[in-house]
Amino acid sequence: MKFRRKSQVTAEELDDASQPQEPARGPFDAEDLPDDGVTRADLGSLLIEPSADRELRLQVEESTGKVQAVMLAGPDGALELRAFAAPRNGDLWSEVRPQIAADMTRRGGTATEVEGPFGVELQCQLATQLPDGRSGTQHSRIIGVNGSRWLLRATLIGGPAREPETAADWEHVITRVAVRRGEGAMPVGEALPVSLPDNARKVQPAQRTAQETGQQLTQPTGE
Repeated sequence: MKFRRKSQVTAEELDDASQPQEPARGPFDAEDLPDDGVTRADLGSLLIEPSADRELRLQVEESTGKVQAVMLAGPDGALELRAFAAPRNGDLWSEVRPQIAADMTRRGGTATEVEGPFGVELQCQLATQLPDGRSGTQHSRIIGVNGSRWLLRATLIGGPAREPETAADWEHVITRVAVRRGEGAMPVGEALPVSLPDNARKVQPAQRTAQETGQQLTQPTGE
């Protein structure tokens, strides 16, 4: 039987320990959130890492007062986040993706499936009207991530959708999100509840928000 010398084993172990460890990459399940030292804003089903150059907003349905989605808005675009109940073992994103594409087509836009950093995503274009009356095109990237009994849908709007190669910072935000599913039974596809903190800013639903922010989120046609 051959034995390795103690000094050799110790050197190998020290060498492994000295290698830089890659940070854990989400989106995470809130139950498995790593101890990464990040203080996240607790919005119920969504835990979001704040960003100094992006404003955290909640989109509220006027008729019911119910929070529909979380939005991070910056000078070059925006990121909308929604979480839904999903089966324990399944691929809800593959099921709903054709429905989203069909709805985009029905509204006169286009939706193309492409391979992105989170798997298959939809790159969409939709004609819209800018505040100055000109016609423009709203660009968006709709990303779906299947989790543990949840689906996170992240929609990039504006710059990070028009130029995906420059969207690394926005994509990093998605990797820091955590989803809290809860233990109660819910129908598949039902939106997970988002709580409304006292200091949150209410905004209109996503479609109107994109139009109101004008050229930050849209690009005039023909330019």
